[in-house]
Amino acid sequence: MTPPELLALRSPAAVRARSHQVLDHVLAGHSPHFTVNEAALPAVADYVAEVTRQAYPTLDIPYHSRWRHFDAGGVERWAALAAGLEGVDAAERARIMIDLAVVSVLLDAGAGDAWHYREEATGLTIGRSEGLAVASLRMFEAGGFSSDPDQPLKADASALIRLDAATLGRFFQVSEDNPLVGLEGRVALLNRLGQALAARPNLFGDGQFRPGGLYDALIGVAKVGRLPAARILEALLDGLSTIWPAGLTIDGLALGDVGRHAAITVPDASNGLVPFHKLSQWLTYSLLEPFEAAGLAITDLDALTALPEYRNGGLLVDLGLIVPRAAIDPAQKHPVSSEFVVEWRALTVALMDRLADPVRERLGLDPWQFPLAKMLQGGTWTAGRRIAAEKRPPAGPPPIAIDADGTVF
Repeated sequence: MTPPELLALRSPAAVRARSHQVLDHVLAGHSPHFTVNEAALPAVADYVAEVTRQAYPTLDIPYHSRWRHFDAGGVERWAALAAGLEGVDAAERARIMIDLAVVSVLLDAGAGDAWHYREEATGLTIGRSEGLAVASLRMFEAGGFSSDPDQPLKADASALIRLDAATLGRFFQVSEDNPLVGLEGRVALLNRLGQALAARPNLFGDGQFRPGGLYDALIGVAKVGRLPAARILEALLDGLSTIWPAGLTIDGLALGDVGRHAAITVPDASNGLVPFHKLSQWLTYSLLEPFEAAGLAITDLDALTALPEYRNGGLLVDLGLIVPRAAIDPAQKHPVSSEFVVEWRALTVALMDRLADPVRERLGLDPWQFPLAKMLQGGTWTAGRRIAAEKRPPAGPPPIAIDADGTVF
């Protein structure tokens, strides 16, 4: 029988609680890796508020999600695609949106500085997360994730299991001159996604085996049309925990994006474990709009946490809130599983919680108007990219280099 304390790590509450334990450990001076300069928090809040006002002068801020990236270059690609869905009912439209969001988010790990996608329809050349988003949308539009030629706008287990690197590379324009970091890892991740879909008909639709089956699984959980955001994340962690190649497995239970840190001392099987579930939370943020488009109200958004990735974490390092004890060697890549990176990620989650209220005060917004999902968009992710470009032009890599396989960050 799986220890309940391990199952409890599959929740945003566990991510938050254990990240704050790591922060307390660092503030107490026990870390060999980092210190926290709490005096820098107001300056970070000033910077994030300034970036937010510049990006959204009316403070009409959308969620931080994959849907923002689909509009790269000011082109409303999803709106154009959705315009062809006349006659499709709200439930199937939600399934289509979920299918697209899931495959696109799982392909959204760092692309590297050299890769770009040239979009034939617009002539735009787009890199990084936005380029990956546009490439994945165009592949989805072409039926690249569907096994049914008569239903191209779908991602299903059969197609995902069969997908190979050559096919993904062709759609993503990968070549010697246009290399994409972690191509094989991305394909393997989608292969495992297909296997996970087929293994869980209760979550992903008996006979359908598609991510969009989550709509049908969760619509019954919603009470009077209201669905807590954490229920989406918990369903994803339940159904997709086996897909992460570098994910931690203990006692046969695939825990996913979980690291180890000495600050966590508890007398049970979860001793030393810090959960993050970064891509699963990014995916949850990206599924808010599909569920809302189907008429559901998503509640308790701030039960989710900030995303522990290199733009948010890099912002806090670059602005002096998180301070490495030793000078950072830009040539040294740190493994995702190292305590150094685990600590950086945990500090990011915890300090983003502390940052939220000061940013809200500067913008004159209440928590319900400006949840973390909007602060990230407004926001910290953009601010992290901007300060990185200022400090390390022109590409703006993060201040700490990560040795990742393309499935965590």
